[in-house]
Amino acid sequence: MPPTPAIGVIGATSWGTTLAVMLARRGADVRLWARSDAEAADLAASRQNRRFLPGVPFPAAMSVTASARQALADARLVIFAVPSQSIRANARRAAAAVPPDAIVVSAAKGLETTSGKRMSQALAEELPPSFRGGVCALSGPNLSREVIAEKPASTVIASSDPAAAKAAQDALNAPRFRAYTNDDIIGVEFCGALKNVIALAAGVCDGLEYGDNAKAALITRGLAEIARLSVAAGANPLTAAGLAGMGDLIATCSSPLSRNLRFGRRLAQGEAPAAIRASMGGVAEGVDTTPAAVRLADKLGVEMPIAQAMQSVLFGGVSPETAAAALMDRAPRPE
Repeated sequence: MPPTPAIGVIGATSWGTTLAVMLARRGADVRLWARSDAEAADLAASRQNRRFLPGVPFPAAMSVTASARQALADARLVIFAVPSQSIRANARRAAAAVPPDAIVVSAAKGLETTSGKRMSQALAEELPPSFRGGVCALSGPNLSREVIAEKPASTVIASSDPAAAKAAQDALNAPRFRAYTNDDIIGVEFCGALKNVIALAAGVCDGLEYGDNAKAALITRGLAEIARLSVAAGANPLTAAGLAGMGDLIATCSSPLSRNLRFGRRLAQGEAPAAIRASMGGVAEGVDTTPAAVRLADKLGVEMPIAQAMQSVLFGGVSPETAAAALMDRAPRPE
């Protein structure tokens, strides 16, 4: 029998580790690329990610290395599962090792703070000219602790290259992790990034004890903001109603596992954004995505009052109560 094609996962984050373990459990030859020799040595020795997923053993088919060449050698699938603001730097480090015919998948949800670009755009810009594989985006209601526990979940794999999306779907689809394809990579990536901004606001709503009516309204109007900006950027409006839009938004705005939701709750309790960020074990992607989304909305002439309110709280010194009052005091209009 021919050897099992390799899968390289870049990033020993909670999501990167989850994807690596999930794929290795099914017998795939998975190589997890850690950011340093020390991190790789600790992961390899303990055979678990004690920082993000303690108690979850690595399958025998999964190895860990700090070498991009070892991680990506002959890989048919390369998954970038790093924080959005570091995806370009990681792609730059890994570019020479990415096989030219591999399928590259972004599993990060965010917009570059400086450029406002989507993750697949950043990856495409950093991959070498010899690269001829496809670039995809993985997004959906995928809380890593539920996926690693093999609770049923669904996801979306989007690409402008249908063959690439199908290849990634074949690799990732599992009995308890149902993968759908989508040709609207713009919409899928914008939905995945912007739902984190709305989840911050949902956390503020919870922290201020505004109740379920207010939170339902916030989520609904947040979805409208997501759809407006996505469509203005070239997305299919129906994508916002799917797993990458409504599905991910519901999960991120309601689950106690959501870092963005927890961040927003702590904001409402009076903690400073910098202090919250410093104390969190993982990244709340909505914080860095908020200013990028607001700048892009201004550029495209899109109204995003919830995102603007979060911008004022995170970076403008406005209290959550004042920002919420300003939203409620806006002039009445048709829905």
